[in-house]
Amino acid sequence: MTTLMLLRHGRSSANDKGVLAGRRPGVHLDQTGRQQAQAAADRLRDVRFDRLVSSPLERCLETIEPVMAGRRRKLQIDEGLIEADYGSWSGKKLTALSKEPLWAQVQNHPSAVTFPGRGGEAMVDMAARAVSAVRRHNAKVGPDGVWLACSHGDVIKAIVADALGLHLDQFQRIVIDPASITVIRYTKDRPFVVVANSSSGPLSQYVVTAADSDAAVGGGAGHTAAAGQRRPR
Repeated sequence: MTTLMLLRHGRSSANDKGVLAGRRPGVHLDQTGRQQAQAAADRLRDVRFDRLVSSPLERCLETIEPVMAGRRRKLQIDEGLIEADYGSWSGKKLTALSKEPLWAQVQNHPSAVTFPGRGGEAMVDMAARAVSAVRRHNAKVGPDGVWLACSHGDVIKAIVADALGLHLDQFQRIVIDPASITVIRYTKDRPFVVVANSSSGPLSQYVVTAADSDAAVGGGAGHTAAAGQRRPR
């Protein structure tokens, strides 16, 4: 099974100011975000990755930087994991956007939303290119591979929704906080969302090499039972 760990970027200056950053350049982690990034790196220290991938935006590159410290693995940039293009909404206050007629549709029927203005992206297109990126990297690392992707809240929510078999209109039910980590195992039969929006504790316990792709009847014994199946560092 292929294990994907999804890391959302830490808190940015735009998050702190309540601004929808989108793809605008020059949005960096604030002090809290830098601390969150280091904490995430500490949680991932014992995980051996076959691939490290990031959105090209600064806040993601700054978040994954401490994860890369001491590792020989080269970072790969993937445009498929970039933030949604919010068009003319980019750079505006969320409090102002919440008064727009489109806001309710974003919350309740995002599959029908294309953001206004030049470059505005359809949410279905964002979800499709993000899921396509995951599938490409899964194929590259192989069935026993473990890889990390640093991306953005809506992008990660779309990937999780796909893994859960949810329609995009339900993806707003998923919460992905800054610097949180979500773990998905992809098997030949189906994905398993192992951990979502995790903000504490080590992650190495969720990396296993068991080839069993069936869901345990009755719920199974939990991840601790698989400790002996972790791959060696």
